Amino acid sequence: MQGKISKKADVAFSSLLSRQDYLVVQGNDLAKAFGNLSAFEHQVLDYCFSFVTQNSKAEDEYSVEAIDLIHHLGLNSSGHNYERIAKAFKALNEKTALYFHTESDGVPGILMTQLFSHIKFFKNGHVTFQFSQDAAPYVFDLRSNYYSFKLSELSRVKSKYSLIMLKLIEANRMGNQNPITIKGTLEDWQGWFLGADRRWPAGRFMQKAIDVAIDELYQKMGLVFTVTTLKHKRSVVGYVIDVTKPEENRKIKKVIRGD
Repeated sequence: MQGKISKKADVAFSSLLSRQDYLVVQGNDLAKAFGNLSAFEHQVLDYCFSFVTQNSKAEDEYSVEAIDLIHHLGLNSSGHNYERIAKAFKALNEKTALYFHTESDGVPGILMTQLFSHIKFFKNGHVTFQFSQDAAPYVFDLRSNYYSFKLSELSRVKSKYSLIMLKLIEANRMGNQNPITIKGTLEDWQGWFLGADRRWPAGRFMQKAIDVAIDELYQKMGLVFTVTTLKHKRSVVGYVIDVTKPEENRKIKKVIRGD
């Protein structure tokens, strides 16, 4: 009987594991965990991350004024934009579930938690927030090891796919290497860009997500991309994207090769 129970529990665990689009195992993985957020929600989240410093502690609570965030995003101080900010914080509270590997007495498991411990939004536009105890170390690692963008740079980027691509670039940077290589299966890429609940045909995904990111980052930051599409027979199975610093007269190119 014990064997049957253990087998059923193992099946349940495997089923749970397969339903998560990304398990966080290190700080940089946190950059890949929020493909379900909109561009506006990503911008608000980036603003929250910007409050973290080298001296931050897990129990720290951070404060922001909605009007400062509105101005940072280049918006006017209308009631509509206050409402957008409030809705974005609500979405961050609801859509930033995290899944970590854990272990107890040698038994592997999944820790299910949230990015934020709490977010408080007051009538006067004052906002306070605190990262959860489980997520805080990864947030701090993210900030110190990869989150090198200036907020002014991020505010220029409008597409959520461009923001995610920037974070993938930094998450895969190794020192001063050039180019930076990002490699993943089609499932990996769609999880990073779309989250757990949406999947698109490969052609649509390239056109509506990857191409959008490449075009905006090339135009606004001069980043140059070489995209290698990995194929098995006629099916797209993944992408390798090399990103280099601006070079005169060099254009974005895509290289297609099969496995």
